[in-house]
Amino acid sequence: MTSSPPGASETDLGRKRRARKIGRVLAETHPDAHCELDHSNALELAVATILSAQCTDKKVNEVTPKLFARYPDAAAYAGADRGEMEELIRPTGFYRNKTDSLLKLGQALLDRYDGKVPGRLVDLVTLPGIGRKTANVILGNAFDVPGITVDTHFQRLVHRWGLTTETDPVKIEHAIGALYDKRDWTMLSHRIIFHGRRVCHARKPACGACTLARLCPSYGTGPTEPAAAAKLLKGPRARDLAVAAGVDPELVPAQAVTAEVP
Repeated sequence: MTSSPPGASETDLGRKRRARKIGRVLAETHPDAHCELDHSNALELAVATILSAQCTDKKVNEVTPKLFARYPDAAAYAGADRGEMEELIRPTGFYRNKTDSLLKLGQALLDRYDGKVPGRLVDLVTLPGIGRKTANVILGNAFDVPGITVDTHFQRLVHRWGLTTETDPVKIEHAIGALYDKRDWTMLSHRIIFHGRRVCHARKPACGACTLARLCPSYGTGPTEPAAAAKLLKGPRARDLAVAAGVDPELVPAQAVTAEVP
């Protein structure tokens, strides 16, 4: 006998109501949620997002200050020396492919958009190195256009919460978008990704120290004992997250507070 997926017996209205509750709890749990890629304009965000593929945001943020100073605009990327750029972004991994994307991105922006990053999804997804996920990051954070960012954390969590059984990222985006007001999409994405990096980990989620325990049909995937779960919380607010879940913050080890989030 196979078990039903989380939330399978729920009505559409019931799922929507639970989704909204999850959204409200996430807002209380992660008041600091934001785009974790450092940037000051749309081009910098586009570049940082391309570099973030298969790389942590922390590592990208270590690399981009020199990169942004060296290449301040699309023309600079288009005319960059390949070898020099490869050396600058080497720590982010897959640096040859990423360099190729950045060189082509700069040229495409010059050729088609007067050197400026466009503010429409239909245009962004035609650019080298920019898929729908990256486009939504740029729209939401550089142009204030609501967008849902379906990364690996987002996919994992909405499946655990039983909000959708879709596996295609575009279908996930539409399914989750239907559950929430459009104006909330960008911040919802940040909060879900924050929760995935700090609490609801891929291999062992901190179920016993999670503010969403009562709303999550996958509760018990990770340890439910507070002492064990508290050790799995990560990030500078790990002890605040414990308090929010009704867990003794002293159970959170010092190394969890200083741990790098995935």
